[in-house]
Amino acid sequence: MEDNSQNIKETPFFSRGCCAVPNQSNEGDVFKQGCAKLSVYDWLGDIELAPGSSRPVFAEVRFKNDRKDFFVLPPEIAVSNGDIVAVESSPGHDIGIVSMKGETVKLQMKKKNFRLPPVQMKKIYRRARSTDIEKWASAVENETESIYKSRTLAYDLKLKMKINDVEFQGDGTKAIFYYTADDRVDFRELIKVLADTFKVRIEMKQIGARQESARLGGIGSCGRELCCSTWHTNFTSVSTSSARTQQLSLNPSKLAGQCGKLKCCLNFENDMYLDALKDFPSKNVVLKTKSGNAKYQKADVFKRIVWYSYKENRSSMMAIPIDKVKRIIQMNEKGKLPAKLEEFAETQGHQTEYLTDTEKNELIKFNEEFI
Repeated sequence: MEDNSQNIKETPFFSRGCCAVPNQSNEGDVFKQGCAKLSVYDWLGDIELAPGSSRPVFAEVRFKNDRKDFFVLPPEIAVSNGDIVAVESSPGHDIGIVSMKGETVKLQMKKKNFRLPPVQMKKIYRRARSTDIEKWASAVENETESIYKSRTLAYDLKLKMKINDVEFQGDGTKAIFYYTADDRVDFRELIKVLADTFKVRIEMKQIGARQESARLGGIGSCGRELCCSTWHTNFTSVSTSSARTQQLSLNPSKLAGQCGKLKCCLNFENDMYLDALKDFPSKNVVLKTKSGNAKYQKADVFKRIVWYSYKENRSSMMAIPIDKVKRIIQMNEKGKLPAKLEEFAETQGHQTEYLTDTEKNELIKFNEEFI
């Protein structure tokens, strides 16, 4: 049996949602929904405009990785989702793949706050011809080598920047270089060198660390492909308060993703934790008993259990359900003190825990800093 693993590895069109290198014979079958990053489902694709309608028809066209744009689809051009098309660009034309068209695109434009009037929008020229696809394939084949060359040129010019990705325009007249940098970079000399080397028009675009991970992809600590490179498009601020809410250890090496920033998934379940914690007693409440006062140590949100320990003996913690904790608090408010906290502790599955000296010191330090 022939081994195609090497061919799959070297196919540069995966980043454009293509499962094979397009050519004249298979150009209608290379794009597959589901195998592409940021694929969309056109749930209004079967709805057609009424005959004689003068409303403009829009199409969403995807390019490399997560770059998409909206175009006007002239009525004389018949295209379907997944078709390779030639679109208006500046300068020349670009080659992309129709991800969806029709009424769904209007909803997508509204979601993206795309407010350009139709008369100012770029247009789809035609379905890509064989010559268009041939030029496009030739340009894409040069992208990997161009990345290495551009990095070498930037290093020779002693520029403190990292070139992450290169995207050639479909007609081969323009190239977009994506880079990351900590400080402002004067790359005017680099643009001249790149233009002389590749004989194309150069455009530089700075991206952030999260966008870099989204473009390059990878496998997260969960064992799955990075969310930012598959489906996650709206990057929101992530803070350590989300980790504290979810009772996670504030270890930077565990909380940071491949981009070096806090993991986006810390926000995914944060609202659920916040809603569940509304029923929990305050961490500052001290439970008073005849045997001594007990202080909050930690909580299990899903099992609705809170661990307390006597101030005089922090190494011994007792797991108490929150309904019993509330009962003790009500007794304290009425001036009543239970004999001892052990009477309310769980006896099955959540026995009193005894910590090692190292665990005890870490827990005490965590409580003093963040509680």
